[in-house]
Amino acid sequence: MKEDGFFKKLRGLPRNVWAVSLTSFFMDISSEMVINILPLFLSNVLGVRTSIIGVIEGVAESTASILKVFSGWLSDKLRGRKWIAVGGYAISALAKPFFYIANSWEMIAGVRWADRLGKGVRTAPRDALVADSIKPSQRGLAFGFHRAADTSGAMIGLVIAAVVVWLAQSSNLQLGENTFRTVVLISLVPAVLAVLSLAIGAKDIPLQGQTEAPKITFKALGKPFLVFLLIVGLFDLGNSSDAFLVLRAQERGMSVIGILVMLAVFNLVYTLISAPAGALSDRIGRRRVIIGGWIVYGFIYLGFALAQQIWHVWVLYIAYGLYYGLAYGTAKAMVADLVAPELRGTAYGTYNAILGIIDFPASLIAGVLWQGVGGWQGFGAGAPFLFGSVMAFLAAILMFFWRPKTLATAS
Repeated sequence: MKEDGFFKKLRGLPRNVWAVSLTSFFMDISSEMVINILPLFLSNVLGVRTSIIGVIEGVAESTASILKVFSGWLSDKLRGRKWIAVGGYAISALAKPFFYIANSWEMIAGVRWADRLGKGVRTAPRDALVADSIKPSQRGLAFGFHRAADTSGAMIGLVIAAVVVWLAQSSNLQLGENTFRTVVLISLVPAVLAVLSLAIGAKDIPLQGQTEAPKITFKALGKPFLVFLLIVGLFDLGNSSDAFLVLRAQERGMSVIGILVMLAVFNLVYTLISAPAGALSDRIGRRRVIIGGWIVYGFIYLGFALAQQIWHVWVLYIAYGLYYGLAYGTAKAMVADLVAPELRGTAYGTYNAILGIIDFPASLIAGVLWQGVGGWQGFGAGAPFLFGSVMAFLAAILMFFWRPKTLATAS
């Protein structure tokens, strides 16, 4: 694809894609400022073990999973996506101030879960709104651009957090309590802007097709979608929370400021890759791009398992952005390839819910493999990453042999 043609297609993306992308941009500025230093706050300030952090992160992604199905189904039933998504963003924005007053891991867990509750409400209707707003031939580009906007917001959020940490505590290895609370206060501004961007900028797309409310059943979504979900679920079982990557970086001796700068560069790579990877999936098929992303992930997690030096972690985490850029948005575009338009909300809700449920055992397994449970001390810091690497390679092999025949765009 010629460069001028690529940017011409970007400029031609519909208003809804831009509005949703701007919303994700602001919300990720807010969220990534806090979420990436949250495991450090739990570990450094509150003295929480990785097994507990694994439970918090796992439940955070799993606790609202049923809502992801219901909110997607509700958007199909009401034939409207926008205001359900706005409500989800509002819930997350309202939860964030409570991080400021939280002084125990139980309180942190409650606020984290409330924040994810908002994500559970908004994710499926938002993704369905993007799919409704774009032609199938540009679906990969639209989802890739959305991921790029989302990730560029994350990069800016991390840069802001890094500046705050640098001003407050320079290059200390441990995160300070006051530093964390200052970051939380700053994060409130972009959270409010995210809600306003979607409420003002987006509009619902009239849906064609059935008028009856769809049933929430796996069978209704079709065999190709269910096989895809099974393969992605296997991959996700080894895809524990990125909190463990942050803890691995600190365990290798990286300072808080170093971690934040590393994460910012990772998000820069993710941003630059996402839209071109989405456009590539429009040309050569989603499946090939996803397989490539998972293979990259497998080698990167193997590297994290074997990493000895700080620079090893730096190189691996930056390369980690390549996996995200290739596979994350492309997988969401493939969901729309495999189901009927009137079932997209339900499909995205089911997709996000199942992966959210799997996030709990994935993060729990990672925490237990690292530091054990009870009197058992676990296998050490490299174990969860070795497990993730094996799961990624297995999923890539299954995806290679799976040949969906429903739509050409899903090949």
